[in-house]
Amino acid sequence: MRHILILFIVSLSLVLTSCFKDDKRVTPHIAGNYITDTIALTSSYKNQIFYNLHDSAEVSTLLKTSWDLGFENSPTGWHVIVNSSCFMKTTLLTGQTFGSAADTIGKKWIFNPSDGSADSLVAGRWFELRGNDTIGSNRLLLVDRGIDENGNPRGYRQLIIDSLRLGTYYFRVADMNGANSHSFSVNKHGNSNYILFSFSNPASAPSEPDNSTWDLLFSQYTTLLYTDAGAPYPYLVTGVVLNPNSVEVAVDSLTPFANITFDIAQNMSFSKHSDRIGYNWKRYSFSSGSYTVNSDIVYVIRDTKGYLYKLRFIGFYKYAINTLEKGYPSFEYQKL
Repeated sequence: MRHILILFIVSLSLVLTSCFKDDKRVTPHIAGNYITDTIALTSSYKNQIFYNLHDSAEVSTLLKTSWDLGFENSPTGWHVIVNSSCFMKTTLLTGQTFGSAADTIGKKWIFNPSDGSADSLVAGRWFELRGNDTIGSNRLLLVDRGIDENGNPRGYRQLIIDSLRLGTYYFRVADMNGANSHSFSVNKHGNSNYILFSFSNPASAPSEPDNSTWDLLFSQYTTLLYTDAGAPYPYLVTGVVLNPNSVEVAVDSLTPFANITFDIAQNMSFSKHSDRIGYNWKRYSFSSGSYTVNSDIVYVIRDTKGYLYKLRFIGFYKYAINTLEKGYPSFEYQKL
């Protein structure tokens, strides 16, 4: 009887064991190496530099004065932006005629929002739909081209966007006094976020890189700051703008940089606002006339491929002969 009981217990244990699956082996998440890099905006901030985190590479460099307008390049896109790195803005010339001298008395000037929202504000909803065509509503804008890298004014242009048909934007441009009226067109092509256009060199405007090849844009851009009384005013700042194609960021100023892991990062709250990294990782001292960088602010970035990186800034100067030259943001980061 005892032998029968032991045999029963052994058989039962084998049956029960066979009912449970083997535990799956979890591959440990291995972080990448720490990488340090420096971006050469230069002391005049003349460059706009597109950067790829995965390849640790500068994808493209544009002179910020090399373009004025950006035409949205997605299949259904219609937004038109101005070059915020030059402090550009527009005003609507109600009741005035294209090709006549523009009158700006009492006009309200509008800037591109730096967070990437409502980019159409500078041009407005410039069209109405007629069948499959997007036809302009004859909105006459005056474009203030802002300033160059030395602070010199770049002048004004009148602008009417006439239509968007079969992937081609048609528009007219004239001087502020109405002279030198010309018609232009730009075609949607490739996979950039915007097709760029230059008032100064219509035939040789630069191109944005493919929107899957870069994550961060190091550049000046226009944003709204506020006085002590809470009144907003536009200001030209130097910092980092996110690629609107899938890139997003979370910010942590409490957890030490070394302590942020993949598990911590994936549970953070992310934002797609273009200026979420922005410019305030550094502070300017009017008494010393210099910048200091806050390395305690950690940015966790999800790139265009979906990978997570942690990044912090560590400098804003490069060593030159007997001096330090601003405009060279340096940073370290790690793939999580």
